[in-house]
Formats: sequence, C-alpha cells, structure tokens
Amino acid sequence: MTDRRPVLVVTEADDLTADMVIRELNRREVPVARFNPADIGAALTVSARFGSCPAPVTGQLRTPSRTVELAEVRSVYWRRPMWPAFDHLEPDDARFAAAQARYGLGGTLYALDGPLWVNHPLRNAAADYKPAQLAVAQRLGLTVPSTLVTNDPDEARSFVGDHEQVIFKTLRWTPYQRGGVPVTGWADPVRATEIDERVAVAPHLFQAVVNKVADLRVLVVGREVFAVRIESGMLDWRKDYSALSYRVVDLPDRVEKALLAYLAH
Repeated sequence: MTDRRPVLVVTEADDLTADMVIRELNRREVPVARFNPADIGAALTVSARFGSCPAPVTGQLRTPSRTVELAEVRSVYWRRPMWPAFDHLEPDDARFAAAQARYGLGGTLYALDGPLWVNHPLRNAAADYKPAQLAVAQRLGLTVPSTLVTNDPDEARSFVGDHEQVIFKTLRWTPYQRGGVPVTGWADPVRATEIDERVAVAPHLFQAVVNKVADLRVLVVGREVFAVRIESGMLDWRKDYSALSYRVVDLPDRVEKALLAYLAH
C-alpha cells in the first residue's frame, strides 16, 4: 500500500533537479506539495499551533493547489528555498517582515521532527563549517588530507613548501562577481610564490593534493547510501559537467559505516 503522507519540496520556481524528483514521486503516486518561502502571503499560508494538542505541532500549510496537515508530513526535501525580501515595503518594514517570515515559517517547519529531512536546515548550517567537519570526519575514521586553515602568509608558504602539491579551496561558497560577471571559486593549485600579504585579510584553506584515479559523489538518504564514480581527468570535476562520465559503484563497508556515523553525529 502506498504511503499517502505528503512530501514537502521546498525550493525556488526554477529548479530542474527538484522537477525530476517530483516527476519520480508522481510516478510512485506519492503526494507532493511544492512551495517557495518567498511566496508567503496569498500564495503561501501557514497556521500552526503549539502546546494545545498532544502533538508538539499541529496545523496546516496551504498553497493555491495543496493543503497539507503539518502533523502528517512524511518527508521534507529542502532544496533551494528563497526567502521573501518584501522590496515593496520601506527598508525597516521589509527587514522586520523578512525576519518574521524566516523565523515564523522557518521555525514552524524546523519544528517538524517526525519527517525525514533532506537536509534539515540546521544540519546544513552546521555542515557549512568545513574545518569542524574535517575534524568530525577524522574522529569517525575517515582519512583527511593534510590541511591548513590560516591567515598567516608565512604559515601558508611553509605549508605549501612542505608538500609536493597543494590546492587552495574556499571555506564556503559565496556569491561573487567581478565586473558584473559571476565568479566561482574552484579548487586550484597554489605555489608558495603566489602567496602574499593579502592572505592576512581572512582565513584561507590550503590542502595537500590527493593523487586520484577518479572522484566519488556519495548521497545518503536516511540509511540508504548511493555512490557514483565520476571520471573527469580534472582536478576539480565541477568545472565542466559536459566532460564527465558516471558509473554507479558500491562503497567499502568501512567507508559506508563511517559516512553514516558522520551524518548521525
């Protein structure tokens, strides 16, 4: 019997990946409610009660085409949500309304502890701190390349000199433009001669190069692990998706267990 509890897909309007997931859910006859937090207002309404019912959270979320009972939500696919900016309001009013939307709607959704989240926003926020995640990974049995986080130019040059090859990686993806053109920070090789006093402005992440034969992209949903081997020949495979080939693979049992422990941390 098909589980008739709904799946929430929270994302912006233009999201091809979410479209494909929804098509598959529809094929499996799984009820889906898709919405974007930026639509709060006439196109998105939430009403939630706390403390007055046996369930911690009860209420409804309504879109023009769906009404969802919050207590019945099966899963939440937190993909690429956009929050409202309220540009039509005065700046102070817009900031106030934006905060109420984020912490009202967001807080209500975050309170749903029964559904499977992919991924819970608070877990996503924790994962943004790459140095902390490297330490957790090592504690749980994963091998971590030699890494330096520093804003000391001398330390950076010394680290580069101690290793045969070193790359620079951003600590967190951030929207960035030069001359109105979007710029992406790839994992790029770095030489000691390229490091100057500008490193002192903010911490940088330097990492010893791992000589590889391929890359693995691993997704974990609940306790299910899905691994794909990516053939690219590039240091950073994200630079050219059209040049990639993929093959489904199985992970070593030790690695799979470490990843599950990592995500349960």
